[in-house]
Amino acid sequence: MNICNSQSFDHGIKGFKLGWSLAGPPLMTVYCYLFGRTMIDTGQSHMERQVLGIAKENRVKHVCLTHHHEDHSGNGAMLHKHMGVEVFGHPLTGEKLKTPYKILPYQKYVWGKTTPLDVCPFPDTMETGLGKMISLHTPGHARDHVVYFLPEKGIVFSGDLYLGDRIRYFRADEDMGTQISSLKKVLELDFSILLCSHNPRVKNGPQHIRNKLDFLENLYGNIIALWEKGVAEREIFGRLRLKEDYVTKYFCFGNVSMGNGVKSAIRHYEAGRNKG
Repeated sequence: MNICNSQSFDHGIKGFKLGWSLAGPPLMTVYCYLFGRTMIDTGQSHMERQVLGIAKENRVKHVCLTHHHEDHSGNGAMLHKHMGVEVFGHPLTGEKLKTPYKILPYQKYVWGKTTPLDVCPFPDTMETGLGKMISLHTPGHARDHVVYFLPEKGIVFSGDLYLGDRIRYFRADEDMGTQISSLKKVLELDFSILLCSHNPRVKNGPQHIRNKLDFLENLYGNIIALWEKGVAEREIFGRLRLKEDYVTKYFCFGNVSMGNGVKSAIRHYEAGRNKG
């Protein structure tokens, strides 16, 4: 079953909600956004036919990637091959995508294959149909993660930085402490519309970022308070009454779980202590 639903946002921005599965509803969906001839992220390679059609219909010239994950970069190489589209992103995105890299079986099933891709470093600013656009490095979800900001319109394309006011699980390679810093960075911007790649918020964007920041700061603080008392990781999970989605955890081979959040906070805290 394929999903390709379009949605209109302010200032003529189009969002395309993409999902794929062999049977039944897709396990996960992702948005790519389009305005003028600029596309933000490219969706999963399972949806390459639909994404190519969208790009051709809108005469896309530039693609700007928020990060390298396969549900965001999956059709970048295809669009460059068939349309000569220039693909931009953070230098770390270019470093990751220039050669093949392995993904877990669940990632290949849900999103599709990865294809090496030449990524141009995003310039200081890019002129678009909605005025200048700037990027802001916001690591934590991934080392190369960026958000894109249209200051004249008050719009942030947040990739996977937001996702939701509360988070039910974390990837094994996420850094909770760094995410907290990145959320604070975004709150310094003057915006109202938050176009997340999985959960767009057309009203009260800063409040939603603040809600997630509050959630992560409280979670991080509670984890570290117990860790400093010598409480073990597993016991911290129980004492904080955190809930694990075991179906998701085992389907993703442990790469996605709430337990990873506890590990992430401790890892970040210990790295900071070692630097000091």
